Order: sequence, then C-alpha cells, then structure tokens
Amino acid sequence: MSHDLFEAAKAAMAKAYAPYSKFPVGAALRTEDGRVFAGANIEVASYPEGWCAETTALGHYIMGGGGKITEIAVIAERMAKCSPCGGCRQRLAEFCRPETKVYLCDNGGVVETVTMGEMLPYGFQGDILK
Repeated sequence: MSHDLFEAAKAAMAKAYAPYSKFPVGAALRTEDGRVFAGANIEVASYPEGWCAETTALGHYIMGGGGKITEIAVIAERMAKCSPCGGCRQRLAEFCRPETKVYLCDNGGVVETVTMGEMLPYGFQGDILK
C-alpha cells in the first residue's frame, strides 16, 4: 500500500510553494481507517517562516477528523530519502505510534522504510503533560 501514499506525496510536492529555498517537499499520511491526507511545504517572504509539508498534511488530517496515523510518506524534489525535520518528527509523533511506518522516497518511489520510534526515540509524550 505504500505506493499510493508515495503517489499522494508526489502529487502534493507538485503544489509546493517554495520560491525562496527552491526545495519542494510533499508528504502524505494514512490513518488506520484508510484515509489519506497530503500536504506540501509553503514558504513566505519572512523566510524561513512558513510550514513544512508534514505540517500541512497534519492540518488537513486534523480538519478531516484525525485518527491514528499508520503510515507516512515524504518526498523532496532535490533530495532522495528526505526525512521529516526535527519539529515535524515531534508533530507527527503526537498522532502516531512508535511502530508507525515512515517511507522515505525519491522520484521513483520508496527508498527506505523506518519507524517513528527509530526517527524520534526520545520524543515528548503528550500523556505526561496531562
């Protein structure tokens, strides 16, 4: 099932607004009920302000009702195996389990699969803040 998630991330990347960095990124995530939410990075003139593709996808996901995220795909136009930045790893971890699969892609498809636990082994846990 990872190929359709890759395709959703790639389609999102095509919509990126990255006039300053010229570094388009796309991300897509799937919930356990099969819904897919995608997003692209968006830059603004007060660079480096703006938001990452994963953050955009999370916004769509929250507005779409949320749920547990089971898979994530990330692709960048100019970098194979682009992984979520540190901030996005923490944002994603809020809605994932450590075993959630993260697909790192190039223009041809999935290049490597890791888990959120591998990417963010010591992330903050929201339940300790309650």
